[in-house]
Amino acid sequence: MQSSIEKLRKFFRLEHENGYTNTAVIGGLANVLSLWEGEARNDKLPEEIVQATSATLHAYAALTPAERLESLKVLWKQILEKVPEAALGKKQASVKTAQPRPQPVSQPVSQPVPAPVEPQPHQQAVPEPETQPVVVVVDEKPGSAPQEQAPAAQPPAPKPAPAPRPKRTVPGRAEAHPGGVTSKRPIALNASLTVLAGVGPRHASMLTRLGLNTLGDMLYNFPHRYEDYSQLKPIRDVFYSQQVTVIGEVTMVNSHPLRGGKMTITEAVINDGTAGLRLTWFNQPWLTNRLKVGDAISVSGTVEQYLGRLVMNSPDWEPVEVENLHTNRIVPIYSLTANVTQKWLRKLMHQVVTYWAPKLTDHLPETVRQAADLPELGTALLQAHFPDSDAKLQAARQRLAFDEIFFLQTGVLRQRRDWQSAPGRIFEVEETWLERCLAALPFALTNAQKKVVADIRTDLKSGQPMNRLLQGDVGSGKTVVAALAAAMVNQSGAQAAIMAPTSILADQHFHTFQNVLAGENGLLKPEQIRLLVGDTSDREKEEIRAGLASGEVKIVIGTHALIEDPVTFADLQYVVVDEQHRFGVEQRAALRSKGTNPHLLVMTATPIPRSLALTLYGDLDLSIMDELPPGRQTIPTYILTPQERERAYALVRTQIKAGHQAFIIYPLVEESEKSELLAATQEHEALQKEIFPDLKLGLLHGRMKADEKNAAMLAFREKQYDILVSTTVVEVGVDVPNATVMLIEGANHFGLAQLHQLRGRVGRSEAQSYCLLIPDHEDAAENERLKAMAETNDGFVLAERDLQQRGPGEFLGTRQAGYATSLKMASLSDIQLIEKARTQAQALFARDPDLKDPENTLLAEALGRFWSGGKGDVS
Repeated sequence: MQSSIEKLRKFFRLEHENGYTNTAVIGGLANVLSLWEGEARNDKLPEEIVQATSATLHAYAALTPAERLESLKVLWKQILEKVPEAALGKKQASVKTAQPRPQPVSQPVSQPVPAPVEPQPHQQAVPEPETQPVVVVVDEKPGSAPQEQAPAAQPPAPKPAPAPRPKRTVPGRAEAHPGGVTSKRPIALNASLTVLAGVGPRHASMLTRLGLNTLGDMLYNFPHRYEDYSQLKPIRDVFYSQQVTVIGEVTMVNSHPLRGGKMTITEAVINDGTAGLRLTWFNQPWLTNRLKVGDAISVSGTVEQYLGRLVMNSPDWEPVEVENLHTNRIVPIYSLTANVTQKWLRKLMHQVVTYWAPKLTDHLPETVRQAADLPELGTALLQAHFPDSDAKLQAARQRLAFDEIFFLQTGVLRQRRDWQSAPGRIFEVEETWLERCLAALPFALTNAQKKVVADIRTDLKSGQPMNRLLQGDVGSGKTVVAALAAAMVNQSGAQAAIMAPTSILADQHFHTFQNVLAGENGLLKPEQIRLLVGDTSDREKEEIRAGLASGEVKIVIGTHALIEDPVTFADLQYVVVDEQHRFGVEQRAALRSKGTNPHLLVMTATPIPRSLALTLYGDLDLSIMDELPPGRQTIPTYILTPQERERAYALVRTQIKAGHQAFIIYPLVEESEKSELLAATQEHEALQKEIFPDLKLGLLHGRMKADEKNAAMLAFREKQYDILVSTTVVEVGVDVPNATVMLIEGANHFGLAQLHQLRGRVGRSEAQSYCLLIPDHEDAAENERLKAMAETNDGFVLAERDLQQRGPGEFLGTRQAGYATSLKMASLSDIQLIEKARTQAQALFARDPDLKDPENTLLAEALGRFWSGGKGDVS
């Protein structure tokens, strides 16, 4: 028998005798690996046995004694399967005729390794008498490696010992739910990547930069794209707008500066014998050292046209690996980092995925999996990394994406139930009282506003805390509705708090509340509505805090200053969070905690597509305001090329002569060597000196201090500036009715939702307003987002298009900080998948909301891991 196996046998025997205390070797069993791995490979042990041993021993120290016994038992079983002669002792395996070493009576000769054996009923583990089953729950997202359940396993009949060890009880781990069991996936998936052949500490640190720390991480490190060598096309057959992968030989490569040296363009030409294709990259001059004439490369991207020739702009490319060319397979392409090559990482991924994926236990209940027509988890992981066909790849990605949306939906449903289970104070509103309120307003409500007011009335008298999301397009009148809801609560003597992300927005809300509720014949006195922001004087802050504590102040509007400890309320029953995606969960929870289950209204001026709202905000009741108040006009939007910039300046001058004002927006604060984008600070100076020397220009950007930003915005609102040069810091909530021109430079670098928000800063009076979009180069004037802006003013239409074009990032605020990283496969623009996952989640939640049924045990554990990294909105 191999000496490496015999050494393991000795170590395991001694570990058994020591009661699985990790003392068989000084410093722990993992210390034997540095020498043992080399010896095992010299003995020609199967590589998977070397890996399994390394993984088990690396993870050994973190386990309880009972878990250690179980892990050694599993490992020894694997060894016996691959190395049958390990079942014999060293002397039995030799040709010598020497007698076998005598065994204790309790140890049969046929079982030379005493430790890893099945427990028997009522046996006691050494040294753990009366040990209960240990449940292990690992804090992880899908893709991490959970640990096994380690039952109170026992060794064979105890051998004579000099003295019994002191008795102690193994503390139980936290359970997913009462009676739960844990995932049956191997403990070894928690092992460091150094257990892999050829991966030392230096390589492991490089992989850490990719987020790969354990074997389990690698299972969920999905390719960012694939090279489909089974569907290669010759270059002569590609056509405009097609998304393709082609292979060719580099015939030319060079770089040269553009625009006075501010920008570099690298060009290459590849040829496959049927035709050539030109490739271009901007500001990547190092490619001239990477691409060499004669190299064979594969290129993936969208085929475009320039001056009548087919080109690819900024395509993905890889050196062609000859062995892949002839496989006729789909080859995964992984994200890389410095000093990590595709070939080396792919080899590691293949080693891990093909061995460990089939060993995973599926956490999805069989009933759900079959109803949704999904493959098993292990199969899906294997096919997601190394697909046998495009059909199997798509099925695998569908399964893994379903898991993510399903977990998200189930968690959101649980949050909704938790919120609704709490009691809320009832506020009844008389119809005559409401009619008096509406009659006192200086304007009539739109039908959309009336519907939301009715929704809020229903919530306030339901006996459960309101938990409503109000999304309305720019200028739809959300603040007025929020003020009316505050009045419904105030008329019973309770208090309201409105939290806005900036002092400017808080100040605007303050004036709206004063006009709506404290004007002539108002419901409240002006001193009962107060503004509390960072710039509020200390004397006034003390006065406001005293009024809130005594109940004299009925409504307070402010920023994060509202959640500071000195602020206490006599009876806070209504909370409004405006532009809620700008606040963290903890901030909103801190404000709600200042009342007792207060009614909550969260508002956003960013229209959210229905599919996204159902997924991310399923715990909230949804109200939509898609109707503008009378007098608000649509804003004509025009796309101009950089060469037509003077036309834009002419419109600005015309509007200023007519007594109006203008915004000019830039994508950056300051110029960067890495970017050609125009920057606000430099352009502000150039505009003032060269373009508009006779006008007054203000500057606003995110690096300014809060009081500087407020001062600049206030000066613009009071007409001290004709033009405000700014970054997107003006995107939300700034109300300057006299501004009629929104000129956006570098417009192709903004998302639709952001462009729509910026456009909403003008058109806030009866004066005709305009929005001008100037991309940073002529070709970008054909940008789909810019065309959509010119076609419609409907924010909800634009939101759907933005979701399709750019994904959900534009809509994900702090509330969903963990979602983007948790969703590795799912696209929140896939409405069909979202509806399927939502249907299954609702059906499961209706049957077993606490996931206590035995078939849902592993799902409960996986759901806990998915949500463990983030927090929901329920507190």
